[in-house]
Amino acid sequence: MIVVGMSQVLMSFNVNALPVSICGVVASFHAPPTVVGTAIVTYSLFLASFVMLGAKIGARFGPRLVFRVTVVLFGVAMLLMALSASAMMMIVAQCIAGTAAAALVPTLVVLIAANYRGRQQIQALGYLGAAEALAGVLAFLIAGSLGTWISWRYPFGLLVFLAISVFILSKHLKPVERQSDLKVDKLGVLMAASAIILISVGFNSVNRWGLLLARSSAPFSLLGLSPALAAIVVGTVLSQAFFAWSRKRRAEQQTPLIALELIESPLHRLAVLSLFVSVGLGAAVTFLISLYIQTVQGRSSLRTGLAITPFSLSILAASILVLRLFQRQPIRHIARYAYAVIAAGLALLAVVIRNEWGTLMVMFGLIVVGLGLGALVTLLFTVLAGGVPEELAGDAGSLRGTTSNLAAAIGTAVAGALMIGVLSASVRMSLVDNPLIPSALKEQVDLDNIKFVGNNRLLEVLSQTTAAPHQIDEALRINTEARLRSLKICFVSMTGLALLAIFPAGRLDGSVGGDDAAVERRASERPL
Repeated sequence: MIVVGMSQVLMSFNVNALPVSICGVVASFHAPPTVVGTAIVTYSLFLASFVMLGAKIGARFGPRLVFRVTVVLFGVAMLLMALSASAMMMIVAQCIAGTAAAALVPTLVVLIAANYRGRQQIQALGYLGAAEALAGVLAFLIAGSLGTWISWRYPFGLLVFLAISVFILSKHLKPVERQSDLKVDKLGVLMAASAIILISVGFNSVNRWGLLLARSSAPFSLLGLSPALAAIVVGTVLSQAFFAWSRKRRAEQQTPLIALELIESPLHRLAVLSLFVSVGLGAAVTFLISLYIQTVQGRSSLRTGLAITPFSLSILAASILVLRLFQRQPIRHIARYAYAVIAAGLALLAVVIRNEWGTLMVMFGLIVVGLGLGALVTLLFTVLAGGVPEELAGDAGSLRGTTSNLAAAIGTAVAGALMIGVLSASVRMSLVDNPLIPSALKEQVDLDNIKFVGNNRLLEVLSQTTAAPHQIDEALRINTEARLRSLKICFVSMTGLALLAIFPAGRLDGSVGGDDAAVERRASERPL
């Protein structure tokens, strides 16, 4: 369990350290803050695209061997992160890390299924979720401190040593029987990966390419329509084709890329939907708050880490405490209350957030959101992986990995697209017939490429124009108000999504845990 927990910390620390490294990355590479969002999306994209393949590779060559090899590969990726000479090199490092994590994520679930039974297995899965939350706390504190005092690169350098430690300790892992005759569904891999990549790239490119109509920055257009929309539609069609192909392979007595028993179970389908929404909301909150603190407030990585720490600690506390509720409350009650708590916290943030950071009400709102997210993610992960037969553990892990990381990628991308879209619309509305900002000045600024920037960066841009002091003051006022409005609208939108998610969560029928005999009985059952 220590080895499994450390490897989960290794992966989660990486993706959580990125948001608090925005200032350092921007200063090192002279890139916009959104490049960090691109790195996060890239990691999640590669993990989600190849996690099903990673589960089959682990089953064919043995979970223990695959675990050790991918830990080394992840360590190499972190070394590249620490030594990155450009933003592109940083993104390539996250590509490698995501590919390694694609095999690590399902392997962890297989190792737990092979070593624990009954109630211990449920607890082990809960601890795995808690390790993920703990990594978030450590990442915000350590990456924030080192990023402020030394460099943003050092936290990723520490992960290299953590990977070495995990590799050394992994020699004590008990070997798990491998399926040497397993044949991987190559066409299924191609279809699943293509669908996930197209959907993620489509959502992540809405800002640059346009949502419906193609912008001038789009690489091409389809009868004037945005390629982002086309990518989302084609990716969705491919995903449906993948499931149809998988059912065909099962009917022909061939092994599909993912066990369809998991997806055809109504409980698992609802759990996947609820997990997607909760992880997407968590990723969006983390990205928006980090961007807000570092870009608007100009705070250091350390101050950012300290500001987000209460949010991460509440996630950690809820992920541990919810284990005690498994045997006392039905799943649907816990999930319903958790979404209500998330909605309340997001609504509070939309009301109280201002251009000054650090108010107690904002901190309280983040803590409330974290409590709901921590309870939900741990609960739903345990529903997906707990009680499944050992031979399906890898598929359960890959289903969880695909859902979580696709949700994180889309959540970050949609939050960024919504924020920039509202910001752009607000700025344009404020400039219409504004007597202080003449048309000649507007022509000197690229209004087709509005970004979420701090006032210092805006001053640099305006200093290269003919703007007078009173015009600069007006532009700063417009930027300040528009940024705050876009953040508030983002939180209101997420509140609505959390409220809508209460209804499918209320249909999560069943319970988690119970006595060992009951868990073993559920493990032997197959959904029709």
